[in-house]
Amino acid sequence: MQQKAENIFSDKDLVRLNKYIANSGICSRREADKYISAGLVSVNEKKINELGFKVSVNDTVKINGKKLTPEKKIYVLLNKPKNYISTMDDPHATKKVIDLVCKACKERIYPVGRLDKKTTGVLLFTNDGELTKKLTHPRYNVKKIYYVVLDKMLEKDDITSILNGIELDDGHIKADVLNYVNDRDKTQVSIEIHSGRKRIVRRIFKHFGYRIYKLDRIYFAGLTKKNLFCGKWRYLTEKEVTLLKTIGKNLDADERR
Repeated sequence: MQQKAENIFSDKDLVRLNKYIANSGICSRREADKYISAGLVSVNEKKINELGFKVSVNDTVKINGKKLTPEKKIYVLLNKPKNYISTMDDPHATKKVIDLVCKACKERIYPVGRLDKKTTGVLLFTNDGELTKKLTHPRYNVKKIYYVVLDKMLEKDDITSILNGIELDDGHIKADVLNYVNDRDKTQVSIEIHSGRKRIVRRIFKHFGYRIYKLDRIYFAGLTKKNLFCGKWRYLTEKEVTLLKTIGKNLDADERR
């Protein structure tokens, strides 16, 4: 069964104020706590400083006087085609990824991270701000796998160097796994990496003098593009959403101790 949306309220249930704010799509729960502590949040025109305060669906919640509306959470997976950009606000772009998923929902959703114009593959969209922060933050080590076609055979010494780590202009980087896809054609490789730094895969191979003919993200945070044609999208299943939300839970629990 596919999950189109998640409603934080059921019947007359109450939810924590920070969850209500996070579900408005403007920030994470942790950031919401900061707003509350700073005295910037009101409920039914009364300023609230209590972090554990709970609200109902009928309450009016405001930050700095601006009313919030908790959105239904949407999770959409796109198999991004080549020559589409991931930025949302480029007025000169004729091909934007958001145009490919615009019919998925009435809520405004955003890509989780970016794939550059020439890169294809798995791209997640959501209005879940808390999940987006987690999936894009370096501390959670979100796994990504790319299929790469190079302009020449990848040398074994270069594989060793990439696995051991290299220095780029923005710091040290290394791949977690790097393998030939086909032993008879060593221009095709698979690279697993956790870093979300800009154009990181392209820059790794450029460091050794390779040009990338094809770069396709085939795996992101447990999601793949299996049975999803290029340019098409689908809603995440309930199981997929649940698995995404478990990312980093142990790390978060350790920090709270």
